[in-house]
Amino acid sequence: MRNVKKARVIYNPTSGREAMKKALPDVLIRLEEAGFETSAHATTGEGCAKGAAALACEREFDIIIAAGGDGTVNEVVDGMATQEYRPKLGIIPMGTTNDFARAIQVPRDVEQAMDIILAGHSKKLDIGKVNGHHFMNIAGGGKITELTYEVPSKLKTALGQLAYYLKGVEMLPSIRPTHARIEYDGEVFEGDLMLFLVANTNSIGGFEKLAPHAEINDGYFDLLILKSTNIAEFIMIANKALKGNHIHDDHIIYTHAKKVSVQTEESVQLNLDGEYGGKLPGTFENLYQHIEFFMPEE
Repeated sequence: MRNVKKARVIYNPTSGREAMKKALPDVLIRLEEAGFETSAHATTGEGCAKGAAALACEREFDIIIAAGGDGTVNEVVDGMATQEYRPKLGIIPMGTTNDFARAIQVPRDVEQAMDIILAGHSKKLDIGKVNGHHFMNIAGGGKITELTYEVPSKLKTALGQLAYYLKGVEMLPSIRPTHARIEYDGEVFEGDLMLFLVANTNSIGGFEKLAPHAEINDGYFDLLILKSTNIAEFIMIANKALKGNHIHDDHIIYTHAKKVSVQTEESVQLNLDGEYGGKLPGTFENLYQHIEFFMPEE
């Protein structure tokens, strides 16, 4: 029986202004000193982290560390989710928003993120699945969510959250509501909406309180539907959302659900953890406590 522990670091060399490239030697040294036989995989493009994560599961690594932004973490989770054996997963946040890391309270500092991994405290958390893809944070649709693809990545890095907000306000006049039918745990909404969100955590696009009641290990999503609004109403709701008071607004449906099915009359893009995730229709399923993440004890 082997007793050497193995760690696989899957990192995006371009995220965080190439910060991980610089930090990698220190990360490897710390893992080796902690008794892990360690190897690293630099991602080269879309789908690369997913394949590397699936391979690390097949080779039965003890831990996988995903270093990058939400997109990298999403791919690693997607690659792990379908495997029978799933190692514990650590995160070193290197992206622009790092929504998921923020949700599980992993700091942006590489040393501190490594402290959490090496302290060894872990927790099994839910992830979501839709149309064969997985997500750990958020899935959404509607014309407003499509704005996230319009923001140039240079602007994203420089301005972060503000870039999305400015782009959103600039595009608002041209946004038309989408007609949708949404079934959730026996209930049905049918009508015009600006967006819907199927949330696993409370941290979405830099907003800390968009899904204020979200629990990450309870087997439920938080479903948020924003019905058709005009610009003035939208800006008012967006301001309320900063404090989490939007959930009581008449234009909002906010509820818990294990399973959510969405159908739309027109072509609507799906946003998974901030990245393009194909097109609707889709059925969102909660995979209860499916992956074990390293996170702070409190």
